[in-house]
Amino acid sequence: MSMLAGKTILVTGATKGIGSEIVKALHAEGAEIIGHYGRDEASARQMLATWPERLQLVRADLSHADGAATLWQQATDLADNIDVLVNNAGIYCASPLDSTEAWQQGWQANLQVNLQAPADLCRLAIHHYSSRGGGIIINMASRSSHRGDGPEHLAYGAAKGGLLALTKGIARGYGDRNVLAYALAPGWVRTAMAEDHIASVGEAAVTANLPLREVTPPSDVAAMVAFLASGRCRHATGSTIDITGADYVR
Repeated sequence: MSMLAGKTILVTGATKGIGSEIVKALHAEGAEIIGHYGRDEASARQMLATWPERLQLVRADLSHADGAATLWQQATDLADNIDVLVNNAGIYCASPLDSTEAWQQGWQANLQVNLQAPADLCRLAIHHYSSRGGGIIINMASRSSHRGDGPEHLAYGAAKGGLLALTKGIARGYGDRNVLAYALAPGWVRTAMAEDHIASVGEAAVTANLPLREVTPPSDVAAMVAFLASGRCRHATGSTIDITGADYVR
């Protein structure tokens, strides 16, 4: 039997990059999936055409203060019970020091999409799980959560660092309700954003300092999400799992 058969899983940022690989992995393991997307209707239509069964998509703008609540309401309208929440959606928005306006806008955008919206969804999930015997939260953090990010992206690193603290607090505070929480911290993952950088500097420059000499495939991240969603390692709750090919080792 597929390890996720009978589970309903909500995935944010589901139609592109790591998110689409997560949907692929969850679908292969038998899950019922509610996928979220923001603006890309074309990607949403393509995904539905690829997996016409056990997948429903909903649209919500997580850059808005009410975006998470709107998304959760749509998801619970579609499914009586959500077993797993995967907070995958995120942005990589600059927050340069040289411009006060750009600095403030960058912080506001990063904190809203990368921390506040996931936190809002976690809150709603905790309430939902508490009345249903438990559930699982998987938050997509980053290598930057540990070591910070570059000077142009301080807000991104700070928001992702906050996501780790949020995950640990949920695991410690709600374990007695059987609410399990995990974080993943990928490094370089071969997504469209990474490909743009690779094209600009060259593959060799990117992989030179990576111990495995290759950029992490998104399928590696997706496989870990599928495993954690299965609930087969309950006592790892609160953990952060690094997926960097040993590029960053704690």
